[in-house]
Amino acid sequence: MPIDRPDERSDARERALYLLYEAHSKGIDPVDTIDLQVIEPDELTQELVRGVGEHLARLDELIDVRAEGWSLARMPVLDLNVMRLGTYELLERPHVPTAVVLNEAVELVKRFSTDDSGRFVNGVLAAIAADVRG
Repeated sequence: MPIDRPDERSDARERALYLLYEAHSKGIDPVDTIDLQVIEPDELTQELVRGVGEHLARLDELIDVRAEGWSLARMPVLDLNVMRLGTYELLERPHVPTAVVLNEAVELVKRFSTDDSGRFVNGVLAAIAADVRG
């Protein structure tokens, strides 16, 4: 019988989401949350958080354009941060397949946000993917 092993990349995305949520809640730069951790986050978690923090304005602009009828301020914080993570990966991690980025984002919001979030996040990220990856 195969042993289920956690996917380290999925876990890193989840940890990055926690740190982005913490940054939002505290009103601090996402990169600063890395320095506040007692135990240093793994490399991928750090890359994701730093990437979102460094590209935040561009990520939010892309999300805002594709989230028709929704302002960033109206979005649930978790949904917004999942979309930021996904958009960052679509832009800056071209070796990660688009389907993986979308699936991981949908799984995160289905787990931590509202019932309707999965469909919304998938739609926005799919539109962004079409724009940035063709």
